Amino acid sequence: MDISYWLVTLFYEKKIVITGGTGRFGTLLKQINTSNELFFPSKKKLNILNFKSIQKYLLKIKPDTLIHLAALSRPMDIHDKDIKKSIDLNIIGTANITKACEEKNIKLIYFSTNYVYPGTKGNYKETDSLLPVNSYAWSKLGGEASVQLYKNSLILRLCMTEKPFVHKVAFSNVVTSFMYHEDVIKMLFRVINKKGILNIGGSPMTVYNFAKKDNKNVAKIKLLKNQKIGMPINSSMNINKMKKIIKWYNSGII
Repeated sequence: MDISYWLVTLFYEKKIVITGGTGRFGTLLKQINTSNELFFPSKKKLNILNFKSIQKYLLKIKPDTLIHLAALSRPMDIHDKDIKKSIDLNIIGTANITKACEEKNIKLIYFSTNYVYPGTKGNYKETDSLLPVNSYAWSKLGGEASVQLYKNSLILRLCMTEKPFVHKVAFSNVVTSFMYHEDVIKMLFRVINKKGILNIGGSPMTVYNFAKKDNKNVAKIKLLKNQKIGMPINSSMNINKMKKIIKWYNSGII
């Protein structure tokens, strides 16, 4: 069943504003056919660092939901080299979006990361203690802090990547919960009416085992104990809540 089906059955012709539409995930969303109204404002029309710009755009569109994708992510070391930019885009920008949504009671869906968990033992539940593994994750947790204050919101802690696996090498001793962007889109529209915090990802496995499923040429390497690259050894998530939603959805309960 294609992605368009989930949009038609779950959006119920809502107006949805999506920030960060020029990114990898946003670009995929633009390719979907749906009877719902999806809006991908440019930075000129909606600047997340300009609160009045956000207010003006939301007043014009009057959306039911806002999906906040806009963020600074790669390269990871940019969050150490340009702290101001990281704070502005991932923390202050998210806080501005949250305040604007709260003013009009617009449902807010925020894309966070599994890297907010400590990344040592794996199988992290949504209620587990947090300890970001790098500066990028700290900036995303900073964004979470403002969203947590707004009750009409959903925080998605995601572990996703492009398909096929784009890197030439993959760690054989690093465990994660990767899910391809296309599959995250399907999940997104199953959980769009939920609130709170939800882990979204795939079954725990090493990065190498995940990568080789669709890229047979990927080479196996190991992360050394003294190797500092800001990557946790086991950032896998407990996805039982997500699985329950899938089960309910398939049974027709939701």
